[in-house]
Amino acid sequence: MKARRNKKQIPSFRKLIKTSKVKLENKLKNKQFKQQSTLKKYRKEQRKLRQAVKDAVSKKPIPLENPKEKRPGKRIEREEEEEEALPLDMMDEDDLQLMKDLGQRSSFLTRDLSSSEPVHAKKRKHERIIDKYEKIPRTLQTAPEKELIHLLPIKDKSGIIPQTREKPVTDSNKDEEDQEEERELEEEVTEDPIQELTIEEHLMERKKKLQEKKMHIAALASAILSDPESNIKKLKELRSMLMEQDPDVAVTVRKLVIVSLMELFKDITPSYKIRPLTEAEKSTKTRKETQKLREFEEGLVSQYKFYLENLEQMVKDWKQRKLKKSNVVSLKAYKGLAEVAVKSLCELLVALPHFNFHNNIIVLIVPLMNDVSKLISEMCCEAVKKLFKQDKLGQASLGVIKVISGFVKGRNYEVRPEMLKTFLCLRIKEVEVKKDTEDINKPKKFMTFKEKRKSLSRMQRKWKKAEEKLERELREAEASESAEKKLKLHTETLNIVFVTYFRILKKAQRSPLLPAVLEGLAKFAHLINVEFFDDLLVVLHTLIESGDLSYQESLHCVQTAFHILSGQGDVLNIDPMKFYTHLYKTLFKLHAGATNEGVEIVLQCLDVMLTKRRKQVSQQRALAFIKRLCTLALHVLPNSSIGILATTRILMHTFPKTDLLLDSESQGSGVFLPELDEPEYCNAQNTALWELHALRRHYHPIVQRFAAHLIAGAPSEGSGALKPELSRRSAAELFEAYSMAEMTFNPPVESSNPKIKGKVLQGDSFLNEDLNQLIKRYSSEVATESPLDFTKYLKTSLHQ
Repeated sequence: MKARRNKKQIPSFRKLIKTSKVKLENKLKNKQFKQQSTLKKYRKEQRKLRQAVKDAVSKKPIPLENPKEKRPGKRIEREEEEEEALPLDMMDEDDLQLMKDLGQRSSFLTRDLSSSEPVHAKKRKHERIIDKYEKIPRTLQTAPEKELIHLLPIKDKSGIIPQTREKPVTDSNKDEEDQEEERELEEEVTEDPIQELTIEEHLMERKKKLQEKKMHIAALASAILSDPESNIKKLKELRSMLMEQDPDVAVTVRKLVIVSLMELFKDITPSYKIRPLTEAEKSTKTRKETQKLREFEEGLVSQYKFYLENLEQMVKDWKQRKLKKSNVVSLKAYKGLAEVAVKSLCELLVALPHFNFHNNIIVLIVPLMNDVSKLISEMCCEAVKKLFKQDKLGQASLGVIKVISGFVKGRNYEVRPEMLKTFLCLRIKEVEVKKDTEDINKPKKFMTFKEKRKSLSRMQRKWKKAEEKLERELREAEASESAEKKLKLHTETLNIVFVTYFRILKKAQRSPLLPAVLEGLAKFAHLINVEFFDDLLVVLHTLIESGDLSYQESLHCVQTAFHILSGQGDVLNIDPMKFYTHLYKTLFKLHAGATNEGVEIVLQCLDVMLTKRRKQVSQQRALAFIKRLCTLALHVLPNSSIGILATTRILMHTFPKTDLLLDSESQGSGVFLPELDEPEYCNAQNTALWELHALRRHYHPIVQRFAAHLIAGAPSEGSGALKPELSRRSAAELFEAYSMAEMTFNPPVESSNPKIKGKVLQGDSFLNEDLNQLIKRYSSEVATESPLDFTKYLKTSLHQ
C-alpha cells in the first residue's frame, strides 16, 4: 500500500520567521511578567519576616487558650506553671536544637501567633466541624478581579486553543507596603538636606544644562549629516527632544531642535517625492543597498510627518491658549514657540515644494496669512511670495492659489489685502512662455534625401541619418512635454485667480480687497479672454463714477482699463475718452507730502495711455497733459517732479509738434482754460510752459537739470542734452532712484567752505550795528527802571 501523503501544507520560511518572532515576543513578555511576580513575592516574604522579628522582639508571647477550660482557677494555675518554665541551660540538648531549628524557619516567624492551632497540626478524628469553623478568622478577603490579556491562539489537532495572560493588578495594600519600605530605607539612609540655590547659581546651572543640550543636538545633527542612511534612527532621538521636560531649559531647547530639524530636512531630503511601496515590491527580494535605501526613505518620510505634526500642535496650542498638564512650558512661551514653528514651516514651504506633505504645509500656512499677529501674517505672506517667484513649472503655485481662493470665499471676502497681493508675484506669462518655447525649440528642418544625395557622400549620409534620429528623440524627451505641462498649469492657475477677482468685483465692491484686485487685473489684463473686455470696462467705469473709491483705487481702475485695451483689446472698437478725462481731472489730487501716494501709478498710466497708444491720441490731448504735468511738478516732492519731467520729455519726443508750448510768441484761436476738465477742449495750444523757468531755480540739482533740458527743447545731443544715466532710465526708475523716503537730500548737499579762512566771527559780529545799539539802549533802560507795580492794574480789573 502506498503511504498516505501528508495533506498538511508545509509553511514557508518567511512564515516561520514571522511566527517565531511573535512567539519570541510572547516568551519575552511572559518571562518579564514572571520575574516581576517572583520579585514581588520575595519582597513580600522579606517584609513579613522583618515584621515578625520586630513583633517577636517587642512583644511577650501570649499563652494559647483552650476553649474547653473556662474556669478562672485553672487559668491562674496555668499562668503559675508558665512562670515556672525551665531555663535554657536546664533543657536537654535535643530539645534546644529543635527550638533553634524551628526559630530559623520562616513558617515559625510568619505564623499567626493568635491562632490556637500548632504549627504541625495533625488531623484529629474527634475534632468537630463547628469548632474548626469557629477557628477560622472572620475577616473576609475579597480578591480583586483579574484582567486577562488575550494572546495569539495556538492551533493543534483538537482545534484552536485561546491563550490568555493575567494583567498585573496594582494592589493598594502592596503600594502602601512599598511606601512603608521606602520610608524605612529613607530613615536608615540619612541624606544631606537640599540646599537652596541663589539666582546666580541657578543661572549658572541653567547655562550649564543648556550647553550640554546644545552639544547633544550638535552631535546628533552632525552624525545625521555625515551619513544620513546609516544614522536615520537618530532623527527620532533628536525629534524626541521636542518634548523636553526640564522647565529651566525646555523652551530654548525646543526652539533649537525645531530649527535644527528644519535645516536637517532641507539638507538630507532627496530631490524627488517618495511614494509608498506596493505589496508586490515589498515581497520581492532586493539587494542590501536597495533595502538600505528603502529603509532610509521610509524612516525619513515618517519622521518628517511626525515633525510637521509637532509643529502644527505647537501652533494649535498657541491658538487655543490652554495650559497643559505637564506645566513645563508657560502660556507666555507659547507665542515664541509658535513663531519659530511657523518660520520653520515657511522655510520648508519654499525649500521643499517637490517633497511629500507639501500640500499639508500649504493648508497650515494659508490661514496664518490672515492671522491677527502682524509678524506671523507677514512671515507667511513673504514665504508665499518667494514660492511664487521661484516656481518655474507652476505646480506648487497652483496648490497655493486653490487654497487661498477657497479660504477667501469661505471667509466671505473678509481677509487681509496682503493675501491677494501675493498674486502679483505669480510667474504667469502665458503668451511669452509659448513664444519662448517656440524660439528655443524651433522645428529644425531636416535635409531631404535628394539634398543629401547631392551634397553628401555615402558615409556622411549614414552619419547624418543617425544624428537626425538622436535629435528627434532628444527633442521629444526634453522640451515639448514640459512646455505643454507648464502652459496647462499656468492656464488653470490664471482661471482661479480671475474667478477670485471677478467674485470680489461682483459681490464685494466696497471691500478693502478692491485695490489689490484692481492691481492684479492691471497686471494680468493682457491674459484675460476678449469676451470679458466689454463687461469689465463697464464695471470699471461704474466703479469710478460711483465715488465710493479712494483716489488710488480710481487710478488702479484707469490703469486696468488701459492694460486691457493695449493688449488684445486693440481689436475692439471702444472709446476710452472717459478714462482720459478722469485722469486729467484728478491729476492735481496727487499727494504732495512724504508718502508720494499714487505718483508711481500715475506714471504707469501715462505711459500706457499716451506713449503706447500714440496713434490713437490727438495733439490737443497731448498738449493738455503736458501743460498739466508741468504745473503738477511745481508742488510735489523732488523725486515726483523728476519722474513727471521725465514723462514730459518722453511725450515731447513722442509728439514733436508739442514744442509750440516752448514758444511764447505763437498765437492760436481761443484762450487757455485751465479749470476745464476736458483735455480736448481746454485750448492748451494757446499757453506756454512758464513753469519750467520756476523749476530751473529749484533747490534739487536734478530737477534743475531736467527743467533746463526741456527749455532747450529736450535735445538728444549737444550742450542741452542729458547725461546717459538720466536719459536712459524710465520715469518710474528715476522716481525710485531719487526717493526721499528717509527724509534726506538725495543726492546729498555739498558742504560749502567759508570764503575767508582763519577769521572766526564771535559774539555781536553776527548782528547788524544798528541792531546792536538798539539792544544796548533797551538793556540799560531796563536796568535803571523802578520795580514794576501790578496792583493798579489789578484794582481796575476788579472794579470792572
